[in-house]
Amino acid sequence: EVQLVESGGGSVQAGGSLRLSCTASGFTFDDSEVNWYRQAPGNECELVSSISSDGTTYYKYSVKGRFTISQDSAKNTVYLQMSSLKPEDTAKYYCAAYPAYSDRSYGRRCDVLFDYWGQGTQVTVSS
Repeated sequence: EVQLVESGGGSVQAGGSLRLSCTASGFTFDDSEVNWYRQAPGNECELVSSISSDGTTYYKYSVKGRFTISQDSAKNTVYLQMSSLKPEDTAKYYCAAYPAYSDRSYGRRCDVLFDYWGQGTQVTVSS
């Protein structure tokens, strides 16, 4: 069964840390670009970070130096380590995978649903 599940969100105070997980089953992340998106109520969907199949990473400017994306191939999981969290990081976080070997996409880009999408994970940062 193919699944893509986000987890690890929660409520923290400003300055705290969380580690989000995007875990896949039924397909591999090894030849995929994996993106983390977020959306707060009333706001546009944002690309927060991505990791490509060759390990190249991207970070939205406002999270550079605070967030780290990584991949554990053995666990077929992509992590988003978030540190020095700010209230403006409060949002629902989603992941999506774009395999290089297929024209299918998995997960979701906020309200845009691909195949086998998860529910996202809520991050709430209080001041």
